[in-house]
Amino acid sequence: MRITRIFFVMIALLALVSVPGGAAPKPPKTQMDTPVISCGGGPTQTSINLQVCAGASGAPAGFSIQWMTAADFAANGGWYLSEDSRLCKASFSGNANLSRYNLGPNECVTVTVGEFLFDNGASTNCLDALVCGTSYVFHAFAHANSTLNRSNFTANSTCSTLACDHAAGCTLTQGYWSTHNDLVCATNPGSPLCVSWPVTSLTLGTVTYDQAQLLSIFNQPASGNGLIALAHQLIAAKLNVANGADDSSVAGAIVSADALIGGLVVPPVGSGFLAPSATGALITTLTNFNEGAIGPGHCQ
Repeated sequence: MRITRIFFVMIALLALVSVPGGAAPKPPKTQMDTPVISCGGGPTQTSINLQVCAGASGAPAGFSIQWMTAADFAANGGWYLSEDSRLCKASFSGNANLSRYNLGPNECVTVTVGEFLFDNGASTNCLDALVCGTSYVFHAFAHANSTLNRSNFTANSTCSTLACDHAAGCTLTQGYWSTHNDLVCATNPGSPLCVSWPVTSLTLGTVTYDQAQLLSIFNQPASGNGLIALAHQLIAAKLNVANGADDSSVAGAIVSADALIGGLVVPPVGSGFLAPSATGALITTLTNFNEGAIGPGHCQ
């Protein structure tokens, strides 16, 4: 019995010696690898594209981005505390149904910071468009999952919106039209948000909506419904055209959007639905028009 016990002890010792270089096994990984972020190209006067690339562990649960203006970053001597309401934050969950933020190892995705085109998993405390001609500082981290803790923050990345110059008959974003309207005038006529729309109703597809209904659509999160996201940008584009903006760069997209919508009634007024895959290209064109990347340019 004693000889047998000595034999097994010797086997165990030989196994340890057989590790290359005599090194002990590496401890298990405890957190996600840090992603890498970079300016994604194609900024507008009111938005910035940010590319997020996961590390070797991927980012299966998604990631979060934080940002502030470069001027505020310098004045504060760095980042605001996480609980500071001035710090802009956006979460992109990889766990949401049909989410595109479930990143595999070294996989990348581009998100638009400014007027977010919300899809499944995206949320933010800063819904407003970015300021033209302004530099912003960003950093991000990969979310924790059931086996690994969240990653460290990425290095800071500084990206800028386009300059504020524009031609006559400039465009305004959906964020502007949703907050500046006649309904504000009814309750607070002295407010700077009291702005008369150039029309009192609009037709989306073949259905006509009054201003109260259009505002309810603006306030309805897209939540994976391409019809709502398309309506947001189509309403803004039609208001910009009615307000005097040259529509030559977007007229075809407006006609195509109306044809695609047809008789569908946009939530929350109705219950129409379009797949995001069917609306993505039109949304991009209309957004670029409203934000000044194409057409006469965004208003200062």
